[in-house]
Amino acid sequence: MGRLAQTDGLSDVQREILSTVRAFVDKEILPVATELEHRDEYPTDIVEGMKELGLFGIMIPEEYGGLGESLLTYALVVEEIARGWMSLSGIINTHFIVAYMINQHGTEEQKRHFLPRMAEGAVRGAFSMSEPHCGSDVSAIRTKAVRQGDEYVIDGQKMWLTNGGSANLVAVLARTDEGASSVYRNMTTFLVEKEPGFGQTRPGLTIPSKIAKMGYKGVDTTEMVLEGVRVPADRVLGGAPGKGFYQMMDGVEVGRVNVAARGCGVAQRAFELGVRYAQQRETFGKPLHEHQAIQFKLAEMATKVEAAHQMMVTAARKKDSGRRNDLESGMAKYLASEYCKEVVEDAFRIHGGYGYSKEYEIERLYREAPMLLIGEGTAEVQKMIIGRRLMEEYRLNT
Repeated sequence: MGRLAQTDGLSDVQREILSTVRAFVDKEILPVATELEHRDEYPTDIVEGMKELGLFGIMIPEEYGGLGESLLTYALVVEEIARGWMSLSGIINTHFIVAYMINQHGTEEQKRHFLPRMAEGAVRGAFSMSEPHCGSDVSAIRTKAVRQGDEYVIDGQKMWLTNGGSANLVAVLARTDEGASSVYRNMTTFLVEKEPGFGQTRPGLTIPSKIAKMGYKGVDTTEMVLEGVRVPADRVLGGAPGKGFYQMMDGVEVGRVNVAARGCGVAQRAFELGVRYAQQRETFGKPLHEHQAIQFKLAEMATKVEAAHQMMVTAARKKDSGRRNDLESGMAKYLASEYCKEVVEDAFRIHGGYGYSKEYEIERLYREAPMLLIGEGTAEVQKMIIGRRLMEEYRLNT
């Protein structure tokens, strides 16, 4: 491990967890990640290894079978995993958001029913908010749930479900039209159980085939079609309708810390590849790293890796302290994803023509980095959030 992206003030337990995960990444992920990614193959063996390490329950409280760790610990684990293969961090993140929402907002029955099995990875979560006609504009969703006795009947179409095929539990946001004055109070989160796989996975619920993507391969990203799906009323998250938007935004807030951590991990790996190649390749009679132009690139890359990491750590620690962190998580997600793209591109440039070859790992990172620019809200959405929060903090008293 180099000097960059170190985190002060960690406990012995946190350091042991991170050391174990880094060893797992170096031994089990990095040697096979590029091959699996090129084949767009689901990493079954690696996922089983992550289950054995307890990573699917890292923030689930110990009373429900998890490790009971902090958001900071989770984010640092994600950073390590993304350094190995960004898709794997996506497999964990969507699951983590659902577990977090159940733990924070669920009824005691929901917690006891789902969290122990989620901690061991027997129940795998997916998070469903976006729809084909709207991305970050959550207020425009059309999926609707209508109360019929002790059930709700859900109809609609969802888009961009990470883990859509492999998950057997989906947190679904739908309009319930409870008559509230605000559209945001007419939304409800449902915990919808289904069978893993594709096609009809429960009556009325269809998961079409995987969406073909330029990067972020291995993990299954899907649509979801709901036609008369009946869900018991006790599967409304928290037991009461009308709170779904706020529950989802709480989940997205911690999800943005996750995306920031992913950006940090990918950027770290790109820097490692760039600085290593710069010492292996010679041009014009001397090693590449002795050229001032390359030294400048490496200096800029290292500074961006360090800055993104520290901002991500700050956002996670603020959430762990119980304070509102939407400003910090938005900043961290925005900065880390933008810096990740820039560091990856500079590493790509250092590799020259070889960076364009699929034989070199940087080619994979070059296709993975763009997903972080749009995942959990685009850069433009982050800047809107940041700007609004700044005006709340610095508004003039007139």
